[in-house]
Amino acid sequence: MRKQVYSLLVDNNPGVLSRIAGLFSRRGYSIDSITAGMTADPRFTRLTVVATGDELILEQIENQLRKLVDVREIKMLKDGESVCRELVMVKVRADARQRSEIISVSDVFRAKIVDVEKESVMIELTGDQSKVEAFLNLLEGYEVLELARTGITGLSRGIRNVTYLD
Repeated sequence: MRKQVYSLLVDNNPGVLSRIAGLFSRRGYSIDSITAGMTADPRFTRLTVVATGDELILEQIENQLRKLVDVREIKMLKDGESVCRELVMVKVRADARQRSEIISVSDVFRAKIVDVEKESVMIELTGDQSKVEAFLNLLEGYEVLELARTGITGLSRGIRNVTYLD
């Protein structure tokens, strides 16, 4: 079993995300994470889908995605050839003493403190999945009140793989 990151360029049409998620559902494939957002050209949306499976399943996923009318391009984002990031926001219960400890841990990871209240602190961290996991592991000694993760998003490195659509 291995993890594959698919970067999809799709037409920005109503229901495209639902059709892609439905493809996974109908085939019994699991989505580890999915992110979507409009590109610089509002006609297109970039989706990043992360799936885990054996080689046959990952190949079938790619082939099924290519059959969808709205899908313009599929890239497999590989380590070393792409940059992938995830955003996590964490709200942690913290008194004055704990707040300074949490801020110190956040500084080590270059996380941002985005909100401070009397009894809590909210932290924003962007990084690769291992950085996010390491940060969350260090927060295990504190009471996490809420947590939100975006899932992975990414792009291939350099300009040789850029697709220009008319």
